[in-house]
Amino acid sequence: MTFGRQLMSIERFLDTAGQCGCEILMNEPLSGHTTFKLGGPCKAFINVDSTESLSLLLKTAKAENVRTFVLGKGSNVLFDDRGFNGAVLHIGSKMSGIRLENDTTVTAQAGCSLMKLCRFAAEHSLSGLEFAYGIPGTVGGAVYMDAGAYGGEIKDVITSCVAVDPDGELQMLTAQQLNMSYRYSSVQKTGAVVCEATFELQKGRRDHIEDKMSELMGKRRDKQPLEYPNAGSTFKRPEGFFAGKLIQDSGLRGFTVGGAKVSEKHCGFVINADNATSADVVALIEQVKKIVLEKTGQLLECEVRIVPYEEV
Repeated sequence: MTFGRQLMSIERFLDTAGQCGCEILMNEPLSGHTTFKLGGPCKAFINVDSTESLSLLLKTAKAENVRTFVLGKGSNVLFDDRGFNGAVLHIGSKMSGIRLENDTTVTAQAGCSLMKLCRFAAEHSLSGLEFAYGIPGTVGGAVYMDAGAYGGEIKDVITSCVAVDPDGELQMLTAQQLNMSYRYSSVQKTGAVVCEATFELQKGRRDHIEDKMSELMGKRRDKQPLEYPNAGSTFKRPEGFFAGKLIQDSGLRGFTVGGAKVSEKHCGFVINADNATSADVVALIEQVKKIVLEKTGQLLECEVRIVPYEEV
């Protein structure tokens, strides 16, 4: 595709976004939209306002061959220092509604933060989501990667979700169809975008639920480097092992590449310690994987989504 045709395609895509009433930001730095605080600009940053808008945008993107990336809170994403050569579809506050379906069933839109969802559940004396309190992501991202902590996972409480496939068609997916497992759901394979999810919880005592959430938040503060920009656990947990311990046992506590560093507080976290670049983080991740494999025989798998500037 020539540059002129690319320009016309992106303009037609932006016309669609404008007609939908979505906010459009041009050449928006992605460092302001990720918890790593890293990443260059994208061509266009679209604040999606509804499932219908998302459907139309994905249809138009496919027709016009416009590259897109769907972003929530950016808590598990690393963009290239050059940015993203395409349009970022942001599902945030404009799609963050939450409602009680019945005494024990809650539905939340994809842009709803997990913190908001957990507080809503607690306010209605509903137990089952305490584990998610403090996870710095949205409902959409949590379903996408089966987010979990402290013995709980999204797959334990989700019953269904509404999604839009890459062709812009609406889907209703059951928990079984999501086929969730440790840090995986079927939408990773299909490319569908979660728009809202429904959870089945249990009645409990509000004070007990809030006490549990406070307890787990305290553990996070004590054990995780929340004072530094990071993307949460950098590596998936190898079966039978803990990534952080493997890294620590390999002598990598505090290991640095440029401004990126293996957290001294928790070796499972790579942090933006001193004006790191995305390239610093990627290089550090690769060095950690290499050294841990040499020292322990375990191959670590990166949990963070590393998004290239150009299509690979």
